[in-house]
Parts: sequence; C-alpha cells; structure tokens
Amino acid sequence: MSEPLIIVVSGPGGAGKGTLVDALLERDSALWLSRSWTTRAQREGEPDDAYVFVSRDQFHRRIGDKGFLEWTEFLGNLYGSPLPGADIGNDIVLEIELHGAKQVKEQHPEAFLVFVRPPSREEQQRRLQERGDPYHHVLQRLKKAESEEREGTALADIVIINDDLERAVAELLAAIGVARSLRG
Repeated sequence: MSEPLIIVVSGPGGAGKGTLVDALLERDSALWLSRSWTTRAQREGEPDDAYVFVSRDQFHRRIGDKGFLEWTEFLGNLYGSPLPGADIGNDIVLEIELHGAKQVKEQHPEAFLVFVRPPSREEQQRRLQERGDPYHHVLQRLKKAESEEREGTALADIVIINDDLERAVAELLAAIGVARSLRG
C-alpha cells in the first residue's frame, strides 16, 4: 500500500477553506481530516468539532511529545495539526494557515498544496465579520492576506478562487485525482 497523500488546504482567513474542505470530505470518502488543535476560545455558534479546543498547557505537552505535524502561533493563539494515527488508510487533509503549510512542505516535499483565495477583499471581510471575528482581528487578517496570497500562490500546486463552491469543489476533486495518479 502506498503512503497516504497529504493534501494541504491553505489560504487567508475568510477565503472559505473550511466550507470547501467540508464539501470535499462529503464527496470523497478516501479522505481523513486532521482536526487542528487550538488554544483560542470557541466562537459563539461555532461547532464543537471545528477544532480540538485545548489549554496552552495541553498544547505545550503535545509539542513536547512531538505530536504535531506542524504548529504555529497566530494572533496570540496556538494552532497545530496532530500527527495521524498509524494506518489510517486514507489520504490526509490538513486545513491550515500558510506558515503551517510551509512547515509541512519542508517535512513532506511530496505534499499537495492547495491555496484558496477569496473572490475579493470585500467578500473576505464580509465572511470574517459574519463568522464573528472581532473587528481588530478582521483588520489584521485582511492586512495579512496581501502577503499570504503572494506567498501562497507561489508555493501552491494549485490555486482555487472560492467564488462558487460547487465549481471550487469540482476543481479540487479533479486536482486531487491527478495528484493521486502521479504518486504511482
């Protein structure tokens, strides 16, 4: 059996990564989502399984145990992708920010990197506000998006503009199919 394909879905906050990944997982049963850990507080109305919400102490213990594929600090909170268990039997999907995507690519050059862009800065702002981000975080994320998009576009195997969910999912499924066929 071949090694699982690592699919990294990255992009600025408000690009719609989570929505895209949720739709992807519904359509491809051969994918396993590595549920990210975070020390940030759960947003009002956010599903309990959006992240594994942990304390800073729990997160630091996991770092010490070398239990993350990648981890980073952003806006004062820690985020990390746990290592999968042995023999998960599926390709792995990581929905992470750009710094983490670079870490994964350094450790796993064969990883397939997808960079998701919002259709416009205005739509990105609307999405961030709609999900309940505090206004100062919205401004920080919008400012960071400029450099993330330049860097992410250069790093990615494919760039998807998330302006139409069905088209974006179809494009991503087709690209994953190609990546699977190329790994031998």
